[in-house]
Amino acid sequence: MTIIYTMPGHLIRRLQQISVSVFAEQMKAAGSDLTSPQFAALAMLRDHPEIDQATLAGLIAYDRPTIGGVVDRLVAKGFVARTTNPEDRRAKVLTLTPEGDAALTRLIPVVEACQDAILPGLTDSEKAEFIRLAGKIAEAGNTLSRVPLQTGPKPD
Repeated sequence: MTIIYTMPGHLIRRLQQISVSVFAEQMKAAGSDLTSPQFAALAMLRDHPEIDQATLAGLIAYDRPTIGGVVDRLVAKGFVARTTNPEDRRAKVLTLTPEGDAALTRLIPVVEACQDAILPGLTDSEKAEFIRLAGKIAEAGNTLSRVPLQTGPKPD
């Protein structure tokens, strides 16, 4: 066996490829071109209305320059409104539009259903253990990330 097949980094990269592929396939089947980062942004905006792009980026562990493109595409789709913060004219406030809320509501079951397809070959208890361990690793290594997950305001 080639050594890379037992290396966590290689396996994690492969799992990411599988996850992205399954997500895109399920979105396409549901008639949507929403990406995983776009879905995460919509979900976070539902939980944290009227936040700025920098806060959104931190809440989904996305780098600030790239979140701008994600938000631009969500604005173009009519799913997010971007307005000027009255307290800081340089900052933009993001709000989920009714169309974005409806799309999110429609797509949450699709995303939930594709989670099993992301972890094929595992029993329910193995999936739960994988999620527990992956969460533990992600939390312990958060500060090692180029873009650490930031805790933010509590959902309304």
